[in-house]
Amino acid sequence: MTLTKADIVAQVYAQGQLTKAEAANAVERGLDLIKEALSTGDEVLVSGFGKWSVREKAERRGRNPQTGEPLILPPRKVVTFRPSRVLKAKVQAQLKQEEGGAAGGGRQPGGKVIRPGYF
Repeated sequence: MTLTKADIVAQVYAQGQLTKAEAANAVERGLDLIKEALSTGDEVLVSGFGKWSVREKAERRGRNPQTGEPLILPPRKVVTFRPSRVLKAKVQAQLKQEEGGAAGGGRQPGGKVIRPGYF
């Protein structure tokens, strides 16, 4: 299931503190603050959730998939997200609960899926 902006607004509204319009404005303003900070190159840290940051990627060699012709891809900026330890632990706890707490389950201790024939 995907959590959408409308879902977030509905959950904020369900708390009973704000009208639906106020909840929508609050969520929109929060997202705008994050976008503004990232667009100026600042990092965004939400304690207990994670950190967004802008990373610069260098120029690199690539290939046109249709023609196979080599080309140079220009430098660019990308937004990265690094989850907090709290969020990682919560996701892992949910995964273990869904797996029934079974050890192994096709996963290595680092959380990587083990596929036959791939090492």
